[in-house]
Amino acid sequence: MRAVVQRVSEASVTINGREKVAIGKGLLVLIGVEDSDNFEDVEWLSGKISRLRIFADHQNLMNLSVQEAEGEVLAVSQFTLHASTKKGNRPSFIKASKPETAIPLYENFLNRLSADLGKPVKSGEFGADMQVRLLNDGPVTIIIDTKIRE
Repeated sequence: MRAVVQRVSEASVTINGREKVAIGKGLLVLIGVEDSDNFEDVEWLSGKISRLRIFADHQNLMNLSVQEAEGEVLAVSQFTLHASTKKGNRPSFIKASKPETAIPLYENFLNRLSADLGKPVKSGEFGADMQVRLLNDGPVTIIIDTKIRE
């Protein structure tokens, strides 16, 4: 699984011209699932994101997790995170999982992250044409890949 984690002052998802969901201070997490992903990847990624210390403490140092900072989380599925640009200029999405594989893992990720945080995670709509609006705070953007685990 790949995740692009952005610390935001606010973020929202609009579908068909209507705002589906919005958050204030917190994390916008873009999630991509590939065929080799499994529930172990879900658990590791959820734990990493829930404990990621990228919010300022009282000394203005990045020492707090989203939970400690009392932030919200908005997760959005994004198959294009697994784009390959190795050949030519047109990205290939062959590594991105088909919905029948990706949806159960994505939903499990949402549930696991909600459990790890102790509160609901808001989400976009899997497979929908979404407009994602965000105000990146910092900017702080972290890329996490369960296959690399850096």
